[in-house]
Amino acid sequence: MEHLIKGSSELNKMFAALTRTGAGLRRDFGEVENLQQSLTGARDFVKKAAQRIEESILQDLTLVRPAAGILTPNYSRAGDGRDEFVLALSGAENFVRGNPHFAISLALRTGDETKIALVYSPIDERLYYAELSDGAFAFQSFHSSRIKVSNISDEKDVMIGYYGVASRFTPHASRITGCPALDLAWVAAGKFDGFISIPLDYAEICAGELLVAEAGGMVSQSVELVASNNKWQRE
Repeated sequence: MEHLIKGSSELNKMFAALTRTGAGLRRDFGEVENLQQSLTGARDFVKKAAQRIEESILQDLTLVRPAAGILTPNYSRAGDGRDEFVLALSGAENFVRGNPHFAISLALRTGDETKIALVYSPIDERLYYAELSDGAFAFQSFHSSRIKVSNISDEKDVMIGYYGVASRFTPHASRITGCPALDLAWVAAGKFDGFISIPLDYAEICAGELLVAEAGGMVSQSVELVASNNKWQRE
């Protein structure tokens, strides 16, 4: 198999699964835009689309590691107890409203460590990815570039993403995007200096957690989920 992106054969197989599924999601997105007068109908459509995502990707991933377990917000399988694929559609409510800011989050864990992480935005076909101890990257238009967290620490300059919690920052310095997986990827890429959220399903943050760590930042989750560039600190 020809490698599409810098990294291991497993990483590239996982990316191939994402791109195949992404093509179907782009078609689905066009249908959702025609359902905006009925949110109930749009939500039902997106729920079925999310199920198709899981079925499509998981069929491909069984070819990568057939005995691996599976964890999604809606489904789990124990597998061999060693490897586990972690999958989620992040920003589903954006998808429902015809907002293109949503992503597929996919990770491979071995034991207690996340080894491979991918966050893929199917509408603009941008991928953020990382492998343990090998750095974090962004890929678009057949080009990969290494990403790093920002160096900004001054509160008057920081840009913070939020999800499910109130912002205490001035409006120009805070953003609520509705897609936690991409928010974490943006911290990794230096687009955000930090991210604060209510606690989230692990399937939604698993890939983003490795992305941030490999880009030089940190993620912690207790009362809140906090991602940081290690310069800005949550007070």
